[in-house]
Amino acid sequence: MSHAEAWKSAAEPFGRVIFAAAALVTARIRQLTISFRHRHDAAILMRLDDRMLADIGLTRRDVREAFSEPVWRDPTDLLVDRVARPRPARMKARPATAPSIVPEIGGARAIGWPVRRF
Repeated sequence: MSHAEAWKSAAEPFGRVIFAAAALVTARIRQLTISFRHRHDAAILMRLDDRMLADIGLTRRDVREAFSEPVWRDPTDLLVDRVARPRPARMKARPATAPSIVPEIGGARAIGWPVRRF
């Protein structure tokens, strides 16, 4: 085996390690870039009022908690999880019919037609 062949066979594993490390660093930088972009986009949610947040299934607290995560974490992951998970308040059944606000006087409604009881 020549000196060049020995050098090549010794350098080959080192080259693979360098390549793998560079790929790992590149993937992490790409992930951080996406996380910062999402953080910037999600900052728009901070400007919405509570009603608008409720329309998309979030609360002001959800948005604050998402942004309390470390800077390198993507806040949209937490927000998507919050929207997807049902809340106990949403699970409560609403009454089938709302009670009337018109008072009854002597078996008849004070406004409108009398109530007939058979």
